[in-house]
This record gives sequence, structure tokens and C-alpha cells, in this order.
Amino acid sequence: MSRLVMKFGGTSVANVERIRNVARHVKREVDAGREVAVVVSAMSGKTNELVAWCKEAAPLYDQREYDAVVASGEQVTAGLLAIALQEIGVPARSWLGWQAPIYTNDTHGSARIESIEGAGIIEGFKRGEVAVVAGFQGVHKDSGRITTLGRGGSDTSAVAIAAAIHADRCDIYTDVDGVYTTDPRVVPKARRMDRVAFEEMLEMASLGAKVLQVRSVEVAMVHGVRTYVRSSFDDPANPGEGTLICNEEDIVEAQVVTGIAFSRDEAQITLRNVADKPGVAAAVFMPLSEAGINVDMIVQVVSEKGTTDMTFTVGSADYERAFAILDKIKAEIGFQSMAGEKEVAKISAIGIGMRSHAGVAACAFRALAEKGVNIRAITTSEIKFSVLIDEAYTELAVRTLHSLYGLDAA
Repeated sequence: MSRLVMKFGGTSVANVERIRNVARHVKREVDAGREVAVVVSAMSGKTNELVAWCKEAAPLYDQREYDAVVASGEQVTAGLLAIALQEIGVPARSWLGWQAPIYTNDTHGSARIESIEGAGIIEGFKRGEVAVVAGFQGVHKDSGRITTLGRGGSDTSAVAIAAAIHADRCDIYTDVDGVYTTDPRVVPKARRMDRVAFEEMLEMASLGAKVLQVRSVEVAMVHGVRTYVRSSFDDPANPGEGTLICNEEDIVEAQVVTGIAFSRDEAQITLRNVADKPGVAAAVFMPLSEAGINVDMIVQVVSEKGTTDMTFTVGSADYERAFAILDKIKAEIGFQSMAGEKEVAKISAIGIGMRSHAGVAACAFRALAEKGVNIRAITTSEIKFSVLIDEAYTELAVRTLHSLYGLDAA
């Protein structure tokens, strides 16, 4: 029998009626003769409510108890779905993270999966049961404490379980019917892609696309888990095809550019007249790293008279913290002044076809210039390039590049 993992997010299980709809999707696969494990998120909005309660109880709450509280959202959904499946004649039981068990490290609130023992779930398959697993959570083996995997952790749970039980594929059900060339709300001509390479999806997820969580794509790529993105709102009796995330060799003809991603959650910091000497870059970026602040685009101009200018980006949520850290060590680093800008956006073009085509980025720079869009910074890799621009031009830039690379739907 083929083995399948199905994952349903918060909007897909937002109420009991939607949970019944999920049960019908699961029954379709069971009736087709598959062994099925289902991974569920908390009902839409429930995790935010639980987090708010923790903050209300104590601003500086114990992270271990926080995990115990917020993990309860998925517990409720798993139990309700098991009940709904039983009601329509499908044998099922719920599994919590510690029951599976899904072992993680002890970084409460953002734990990483270390191993999964899937024997219990597989034994359930032999009894004809569907396993309904609470996503987003696990257990630290030594302490026995419940842990959670951070936002989007249910995606990671699903892919990791698929790898552990040697599933043929993992279907991620969301409120969209697949992966699009860009956000259809910004570009109405965006189209759904049939297939996307793991590397492309990893770049798209890390550069602003919200369809899949970055860590889930990493796990899928490492373990070669074929992953479909599908809509839970399709008719259970006649579901859409969705988008397959797969190995590069499974894509017959790769486009030069597969998709355009963008992020408005960016901020730019510029250090003026930084002392140009060994160790300065480390002095700037190590304190930010130690504070858990991720630095993305970095531009350093040519040295002049013993000084240089340095520009880089951080997430907009970290902007004030980064500014304060650098201001505190200004004398130690040796820069003259510091400037910042929060009204910026990062636009990225991604495609494995870039490896074999020259001038892909140059065409974009010319097209943006013709539209009057100024580029503040540029970074490139083998399969993507990103530009930092003023936020006001975000939609214009995305539409321009989407059309430039022939991604518009007919």
C-alpha cells in the first residue's frame, strides 16, 4: 500500500464544519487504498489567543510553560478530526508530539526536530487506523517537557513525519491551490506552477513567499520528500492538482526565472566613514548575530582615505534593536555616523535556469530603470538575485519583472 502524509493548516480547520471537510479529503485517500497520517495545525486564530494569554499572565513568562499552553491548540484539532473521521466510518486516533514521539532539542518556542520514532504510527496503519498527529510540537527527550517548533512548525512536522515513516509523498493543504509565480493579489496575471524545484522553493520561502515554511522545505530537500501544495477548499471528490515540490531532475524544462518574491519587512542601515581595517566587519556583525538579528544584504563601497561606507539590511522588526546595539559600540567600531531607512522592500527573482543563462539580472536592472525605480542594493546567488528598493515602488517592480520574464498568464 502507498503511504501518504496530509497536512492541514489553521484556516483549513478553523471550525467544526471545515474539520468535517478535511475528514472527507482524508476519506478519499483512505478509500483509494492508502495508509494515511494527517498533521494538523491549531484552529485559525487559536495560537494567537493562547500566546496573548501567556503575555497577559506574565510579560516575562517561562518558555517551558508557554510551550505547554500553546501546544494545546493542535491537541484540540487532532482530537476533533479523529472524532470526525470516526463519524464517517474511518478508524482514526490522535497522536500528540510526545506520544509519537517527535524528539526535539530544548530550545522552547522554536525547537528543532532531532528524531521521530514512527513505529507506533506504522503499527496503527496495520490496524487500519488513520494517524492524526498534532503538528507544531514535540518533546525534549531528557526533560520530558513539551516543546513547540515556532511559527509554521506544522509544515515541518508533516515533512519530517513523511520522512520518518517513508511516505510516498506529503500533501500540504492550504487556502491556496498551489505555488504561484508571485502573489496573485499583487499581480492578477500570476499563474500556478505545476512543479517547482526544492532549491527554488527554499529561496522563494526565505525571500517572502508565505506558502511554505522555510524549515519544512529544508527537511523535504534533505530527505527527498516529494511535497504537494494543494487547496483544502477544493471539492474533496474532485481535488485540484496543486504544485509539486521535487528534485531538479524531475523538471523537464526549467524556466530561466520561475517566480518573483518580495518582502516589505525590511529595513536598511548605513554606517558612514567606517575605519577600513581588518576585523571591522566582525565588530559590526558579531554583536548583531549574538542578539539573534539576521543580516541580509550587505554592500561595502571602495575604501577612500582609510574609511569606507557599509550598508546592510535587517528585518524591520529588528531595526530599532540593531540601531541601538550599533550606537552603543560606535566608538569601538570607529564609524562617523549612522543612518537608517524602514520604508524599503526587497524584490527577488528565482530560477534554476539562471545557472545556464547570462544577463538575467542585467535585463531586470534596465527594466526597473526604465520605470524610474532606483536600486539601493543588490545581492546575487547561483539561482536568484535580489534588489532593495523604496517600498512605494514594490508593486510596480514586481509587475515589471513578472512580465519581463514571461511569467504572466495568457
